[in-house]
Amino acid sequence: MPSSIPRPADDEFAPYYTPYIAALPAGDVLTTLEHDLADTLTLFHATPEARGTFRYAPGKWSVKDVVNHIIDAERIFAYRALRIARGDQTPLATFAENAYAVSANADDRTIADLAAELEAVRHATLMLFRSFRVDVMTIRGTASGFPVTPRALAHILAGHARHHVNVLRERYGLGAIS
Repeated sequence: MPSSIPRPADDEFAPYYTPYIAALPAGDVLTTLEHDLADTLTLFHATPEARGTFRYAPGKWSVKDVVNHIIDAERIFAYRALRIARGDQTPLATFAENAYAVSANADDRTIADLAAELEAVRHATLMLFRSFRVDVMTIRGTASGFPVTPRALAHILAGHARHHVNVLRERYGLGAIS
């Protein structure tokens, strides 16, 4: 089991994920995921329910849509890591995030419900990555047509979630991540 998960090399992920990974602090990504979960839950618990359907511009996702997207993407990135860590070399397809957002009907849920789901998913993600042996963290698979490793996926999902929480704070008026 890894005591920490080092940053991936640049050839372990698609170039468009570079900003997500670069935005993460130095140190163990699992510690970052734990810290960010606590910070994010504090933010969501302080967000009034009436703010949940706010969109900062026409055609943009609501606050609840963004939270649901974070959950969906984390599940998908963790699933990819699981498949690759288990030696499955089947190329993994991309996912249509906008179609997922429409199908999720996140605005029909409460912020508290979405926060509870994010918390459960994050705990499952942490348990999954902690269960991997060190040697599987650098197994290469393919997702969305690019090579990727489980350790890269841990960093991608952390950076992706952090990015969207920052968007919620900056564009939706909920603040900036600490």
